[in-house]
Amino acid sequence: MSSLLPVVVELAPQDAVVVRGDVPMAEMPTFFERAFTTAAAAAAAAGVEIVGPPFGFYPEMPAEIVAIEAGFPVSSRAETAGDAHPFVLPGGRMVRAVHVGPFETMEKTYGELQAWMAKQGFHPAVGMWENYLSDPRVEPDLATWRTEIIWPIT
Repeated sequence: MSSLLPVVVELAPQDAVVVRGDVPMAEMPTFFERAFTTAAAAAAAAGVEIVGPPFGFYPEMPAEIVAIEAGFPVSSRAETAGDAHPFVLPGGRMVRAVHVGPFETMEKTYGELQAWMAKQGFHPAVGMWENYLSDPRVEPDLATWRTEIIWPIT
């Protein structure tokens, strides 16, 4: 499932700059490329520092059409224009795990993570996100890609 066993963490809310989309699953790579480029440019134009890896925030469980907010955590709230807008990643009690491998194998990881949460008595809440720790331009070997999953729990 993951390179690190799932752990429960308490996170503070985090300012971010994102681009929102309702994207067919097959078009996600193209959307991410555009969203990350746009969000990074908006953060620079607003004079805020990017303070972490790119992420995709999913306000609901992904389906054939995926509602997503994709961008970067930033040092403070950014006033933006155009397609990018300010966003706050939620704080609170979360389960964190790291998936290693290509995106195509993440469904299995999610199933295992949900089973782990159920066994621990946790209930997954809406509003989970993925932090993309590997840059495909730098790490071409999909088997080594690392994606951190952050999932709110009750």
